[in-house]
Amino acid sequence: MTTRSRLFLALWAAAVFTALAASAQERGTLDPKPLPPLRDPRDPRLPAKQVFGRETAPAALPVHVYGFYSKGCIAGARALPLDGPDWQVMRPSRNRFWGHPALIAFLERYAARVRQTTRWPGILIGDMAQPRGGPMFNGHASHQIGLDADVWLRPMLDRRLNREEREEMPSLMMVREDRLDVDPRVWTPDTMGAIEAAARDRQVERIFVNAAIKRAICRDAKGDRSWLAKVRPMWGHDYHFHIRLACPANETTCEEQDPIPGTGDGCDASLAHWFSDGILHPRPSPHPPRPKPPITMAAMPAECRMVAAAPNQR
Repeated sequence: MTTRSRLFLALWAAAVFTALAASAQERGTLDPKPLPPLRDPRDPRLPAKQVFGRETAPAALPVHVYGFYSKGCIAGARALPLDGPDWQVMRPSRNRFWGHPALIAFLERYAARVRQTTRWPGILIGDMAQPRGGPMFNGHASHQIGLDADVWLRPMLDRRLNREEREEMPSLMMVREDRLDVDPRVWTPDTMGAIEAAARDRQVERIFVNAAIKRAICRDAKGDRSWLAKVRPMWGHDYHFHIRLACPANETTCEEQDPIPGTGDGCDASLAHWFSDGILHPRPSPHPPRPKPPITMAAMPAECRMVAAAPNQR
């Protein structure tokens, strides 16, 4: 790849993930409105987000994952209860609190673990997946197969939030204004402890955080550092961290994530690259790359058309 191509890619990715970070902080609504029906929802030329973004209930099919985290869908998804003993779901109006049963079980287990190992009363859970997975109208390229979940970088309060708070309360910005490190006013050992509790779970494949958060973890982690390799720097992710589970063993049509590159903890030159001037302050390009066209239904795994057409689960 040429230097120019790498610059274009960096500019495009930075713009995309900045937009995603902002989207993650968008307020929900107290009065969600249904979208108008599609003229022909079976048209293979339709953008897949127009189809899956309209689904309000899971497919009445056995639980099954089809495709990859950023190009796939899920049948028979389960909803995470909006309230648990040590979690609360945020932005419920987005209807993105669905996932594979493995993800639901993980989040219930993980929330209890956070309460036991940190001073957080519990966790605030952001976007998971739509009722049938698939591409979303906004906010994520992944989260399509029910194995991704965002956890806010803000502890659950010791009371139940009301509906308005869940739709409008913001998370906390963890990254310093100069983007070189975390903000010491909000970064705490318990924040790192919440990330560590997820990374130490065997089902977790990746955790995505802002590079400044990865830098802080590299500096602050003590003792066994084997879990650090799972924590990967990524644009955005400065208000929340993104947990990705590995494909469950019996999900033969779930496409695995590539193995984590290298053998170290990720605190080496590959991390330093994220703080180079070209990444933090990219110069505007006179010829920015064109936005990618949306994924059509024809480009999705063939099984996803079956998932989209199936009746609602009751």
